[in-house]
Amino acid sequence: MIELGRGLAAALLSALALGMPAAGQGSMEGRGESRGEMVPSLVVAGRGEVRAAPDEATVRLGVLAQAATAAAAQQQANQTVTAMLQALRGMGVRQEQIRTSELSLSPVFAPVRPQGGGAGEDLGPRIVGYQASNTMTVTLDKLDQVGAVVDASLKAGANRLEGVAFGLRHDEAARQAALRDAAAQARSKAAALAAAMHVRLVEVLEVREEGTAAPQPRYEAMRMSVGTALATPVSSGQLDVSAAVTVRFRIAPCPAQGGCGETP
Repeated sequence: MIELGRGLAAALLSALALGMPAAGQGSMEGRGESRGEMVPSLVVAGRGEVRAAPDEATVRLGVLAQAATAAAAQQQANQTVTAMLQALRGMGVRQEQIRTSELSLSPVFAPVRPQGGGAGEDLGPRIVGYQASNTMTVTLDKLDQVGAVVDASLKAGANRLEGVAFGLRHDEAARQAALRDAAAQARSKAAALAAAMHVRLVEVLEVREEGTAAPQPRYEAMRMSVGTALATPVSSGQLDVSAAVTVRFRIAPCPAQGGCGETP
């Protein structure tokens, strides 16, 4: 049974069917499996990989503020985030492209020394201030905006930059191409094995898609460039999309006269 979506199944079948005889032809007609009989078969695995240009980018940046009180630290962070949002909207970044990915407020501790400056054990930590953190995730479908978003945010007061990740939102074509490559590799391996064993490939009995893997967002560290007139350079490169399949072929002995000839 082929357990795939219609588009991916079509891609696999088209890659596997090239050169195969129609089902039922050859010296072994019918499907013995349906009667519980053992069917001579050959199982191979194939893997394919293609490269595709990313079509979206995700930037994570924000602010870390520290003050004597929790309210003051939170206010400083809020002011910076407000300035960042204004800067991004001024560039045409839509509200739905921006989300808060981290929001925290925590005390800052320091050890308490004995009075008089003498040596001795610390009396334990005490709160000396508070840190407020606010990190935003900005998703962009225009990759040429990445550097400008980083620069605008830094100028607005951002002091945390976790990096940028490139992704592939529309990956169906790349997945199908990887599946076709995986199926073609499986068929090539089956043909080589069949020729070595002096048997012939009759038909495909089963195809299993072992999975396709699109790249997961991974944030690459970027160096902050506050106070510089140079724009932040960003290169998107290409992403790898891979697929793996397992294919089972029905095989039959080569004819006594003439042999198998060219493996289909």
